[in-house]
Amino acid sequence: MQYSGGIGSWATAMRVKAEHGTDNLVLLIADTKAEDPDLWRFVADSSALLGVDPVVVADGRSPWQVFADQRFVGNSRIAPCSVHLKQKPCRAWLDANADPANTILYVGIDWSEQRRVLAIEKGWAPWIVRFPMCDEPHLNKQQMLDWACAEGLRPPRLYEQGFSHNNCHGVCVRAGQRQWRHLLQVAPDRYLAAEAEEEKLRAQLGTVAILKERRQGVSYPLPLRELRRRAALPSQPA
Repeated sequence: MQYSGGIGSWATAMRVKAEHGTDNLVLLIADTKAEDPDLWRFVADSSALLGVDPVVVADGRSPWQVFADQRFVGNSRIAPCSVHLKQKPCRAWLDANADPANTILYVGIDWSEQRRVLAIEKGWAPWIVRFPMCDEPHLNKQQMLDWACAEGLRPPRLYEQGFSHNNCHGVCVRAGQRQWRHLLQVAPDRYLAAEAEEEKLRAQLGTVAILKERRQGVSYPLPLRELRRRAALPSQPA
């Protein structure tokens, strides 16, 4: 199964274990070179609980290196980092090690994300894909976190820091302005590092940015530097 280090993928693995056991279970995880070190702590703890050693694959680049190589800055709609750092390494491993005729691929999205099912199934063909957390009983994220605690696990710290996903250390190009503002508040060092990387890409590629804003119906790039400047402005009087 696709094991991301998020709480949903762990809950998925637990349901797969309960139904099928672990003799033929593979926890396949891609190293993007951008994750919170605590993600790897959770992967180690949770895979030990499952009794399955994770299989780690890696492209070797970071998301910022991918953006530079592709000459394209990832955003909420198009994220080449996901394609090159997760999908391609995982698919290469599947091509080499997993026969679609007798392999089921489990993915950790839950019932609140069912709109993604068809695209994921199409993207991973010819493998059959299943989504155990889309099945009843439906659990929300907090219930999954509580379940992990009940099993003796310490959940990933990004959830405690207010992030909805445990990926890319909270520095995710798919996130919107709200998450980036939250990152600036709780981890300004990580925000500033991302801002510096974006500025390097802007120097190479021109007026591009991870974020966008709309003014009078027209979409414009919104650099992280500008978002930070606005966040520092004093509130306007009512």
